Amino acid sequence: MPPKTPEDPEQNPYELLGILQEATEAEIRTAYRTRSLKVHPDRNRNDPNAAQKFHALTTASTLLLDPLRRLALDAQLRLQAAKKQRFASYGNKRKAMVSELEEREQEFKKARMAKEKERTARESENLRIREEGRRMREQREKELELQELERQCARSKPESNGTVEEDSLAPPPPGDLDTTIRVKYALSSHPTLSTAFALAAHLRRYGEIDEGTVVMSQNAKKSKKSKGPVDGEMIVTALVPFNQLGAAFAVVSSAESLKDRGMDVAWAGGSEPPILGWLRERGELGGPAAKRAEPLPTKTAPEGTTFSSFPSSFVSLVHSVNLFKSLIFLFGKPAFDDAAPPPPPAVKTGMDYESLTLLRMREAERTRLEKEILEAEAAEGG
Repeated sequence: MPPKTPEDPEQNPYELLGILQEATEAEIRTAYRTRSLKVHPDRNRNDPNAAQKFHALTTASTLLLDPLRRLALDAQLRLQAAKKQRFASYGNKRKAMVSELEEREQEFKKARMAKEKERTARESENLRIREEGRRMREQREKELELQELERQCARSKPESNGTVEEDSLAPPPPGDLDTTIRVKYALSSHPTLSTAFALAAHLRRYGEIDEGTVVMSQNAKKSKKSKGPVDGEMIVTALVPFNQLGAAFAVVSSAESLKDRGMDVAWAGGSEPPILGWLRERGELGGPAAKRAEPLPTKTAPEGTTFSSFPSSFVSLVHSVNLFKSLIFLFGKPAFDDAAPPPPPAVKTGMDYESLTLLRMREAERTRLEKEILEAEAAEGG
């Protein structure tokens, strides 16, 4: 059998169009029109390979109508013809040796590509496991800090008449959706925000976002008159969890400006998190107690700088020492400047039973959020 080279084309464009190698440009165009009409998918609806044949003809004609690419193709065909002639002049024993050598080379290349693909997949899986372990470790640390805060509050409750009264200043327990916002916009208004990664990058100026937990869905907009989908109009709904409460509050505080740009923003739980109401009652979010304190002047950030984790309307929050300590204790240190956060410590890839259980609970929570957002969209469309 004649030798096969990896650079051999799957189909000879000249043979595919039924023309000679010396054909002119006009002959190439004529042959393409004639053959493309015969294999066009609209004329061969019962042929499942009609589209593939039509694409092959189009590719062949495009290649032959390009003078430089045609020169390279002709040179390649001449080399193949010369190689076949040399192979034909070999003896049977030498032909068998050449064929066997080429087959071994092809098998070696396939094995190497398969091994490289397996290595890439293994590295990706290890990276995913390390990142998931890091997120679970941070979540566990926050839970332990919250439990410690609750124990301190319980020990510091005042006693009256031999009984312990409930401390009204105790912070409410954090909810699962305290740092999650719901974003809704038309894809035509923001065509570049078609993926969860792009949306997370767009909102990252308010604070850090975990791209892996962003839930996004796209549905056709329904017309109220015809009760059918609007042609070409896609509505994107997404749940975006921030790493810090202040970042989520900054986005919701900018809802009016974002709405002017075609993006609706609201809390994912439907209402403001209880922790913000608790802070407002203490006068640290502009509530009644904050009116007694003289507000401090704020400086406008220069253009081109990134947003802080807290918006400009957070005047009393930024200058309140008590709130600053509370947020550090509850949700970790916020990023007030543009300095990059320190890299997380290395996490072992091994997962114990507790970590595996937390991972499964997190996956179940994400599935539930996706189901709720789909049900909400179906209710709005109905």
